[in-house]
Amino acid sequence: MEIKRDIHLRKLIESKHNGMIKVVTGVRRCGKSYLLFNLFCHHLKEEGIEDNHIIKVDLENRRNKALRDPDALLHYIDSRMTDKQMYYILLDEVQYVNEFEDVLNSYLSIENADVYVTGSNSKFLSKDVITEFRGRGDEIKITPLCFREFMSVYQGTREKGLEEYMLYGGLPKILDYSTIERKAEYLKGLFKKTYLTDIKERYKIKNDDDLEELIDVVASSIGGLTNPTKLENTFQTVKHSNISHTTIKAYLDILQDVFLIEKAVRYDIKGRKYIDTPAKYYFSDLGLRNARINFRQPEETHMMENLIYNELRLRGMSVDVGVVVKNEKDANGVSVRKQLEVDFVCNIGSQRYYIQSALRLPTEEKREQEVRSLKSINDSFKKFVITEDLISRYQDNDGIIYMNIYEFLLDENSLRV
Repeated sequence: MEIKRDIHLRKLIESKHNGMIKVVTGVRRCGKSYLLFNLFCHHLKEEGIEDNHIIKVDLENRRNKALRDPDALLHYIDSRMTDKQMYYILLDEVQYVNEFEDVLNSYLSIENADVYVTGSNSKFLSKDVITEFRGRGDEIKITPLCFREFMSVYQGTREKGLEEYMLYGGLPKILDYSTIERKAEYLKGLFKKTYLTDIKERYKIKNDDDLEELIDVVASSIGGLTNPTKLENTFQTVKHSNISHTTIKAYLDILQDVFLIEKAVRYDIKGRKYIDTPAKYYFSDLGLRNARINFRQPEETHMMENLIYNELRLRGMSVDVGVVVKNEKDANGVSVRKQLEVDFVCNIGSQRYYIQSALRLPTEEKREQEVRSLKSINDSFKKFVITEDLISRYQDNDGIIYMNIYEFLLDENSLRV
């Protein structure tokens, strides 16, 4: 079963011959090695690159243990480069090589070497790309399967597919399991044995009880505004823990570093400024989120919000949580300052989109409630409401566009109208 990853493959293709080390990062088991060794290699061969000009080394494979020595790896690569034509050097799990930074930097000045690497999250994160490659590292972030990719190989209806996707997520291996028990077992084991192990190894965390509790709290509150101080209070009152907000902030930063969660900050749309706190956190994969809480809290509304957030980020947008400050009069005629929320303020280049996630719109009253914040924005950027209701796309008298979640997810150009 071959899953096309055209979105990410395009990023690799566009980065060819840019004189930088291409570093493929992303949450564990999201398909980095498959993208590099299968899909990208296939592209190179279709472009006419001969096998002897594609140097592939899987450093996780024990058969290549000798090449984990930096000098041995350098010698091996150099010995394969026998002419002046371009060579494509693909190294998987490069963290197995001692002083791998020096090895990679050694090829920055070689004009016919184009280098691509993947690495473990216990050794290789975004901050490493910035610091270790002297400004010559090009990070290419890979995500779990988006819904389009998932459905390209899923055997079933889009409705059933979305149900499974929102519950078990988009890690490619999930598609190999046919039973819910095996899917759940895989996700729980992966989180415990791989992700938490990576974190403890990299950050030398010995007592990880508070870290695991924090992950569970964040997983239970996706789509909710929070901050380290608020979480500290939760730990004190509910968990009876004395973990400080400073430690909580450090743990939240770690979870972002290893690509498990992302943070969306609040943005005052009318005031055109960011609001420091609180913020929202979303999981990079819903299956991992659900595994942490034993699949006990489906919460369709919040999961759909997380799903939409991930799709927007995949499309290359920066995504904030919007706030519209509005002065209204209460029943007594007293002026009251209210903050209305726009789920997502999305920016890409000179384009901006305002998006409201509404699981269902059963009544006109509910519809008006959802669009109230959008109607309070006075600029000309496009405004959308995305719903699970099986509606055809339409635009109301206020210029707000309504579409169903399937159209949004399955058409990567769905916001371009």
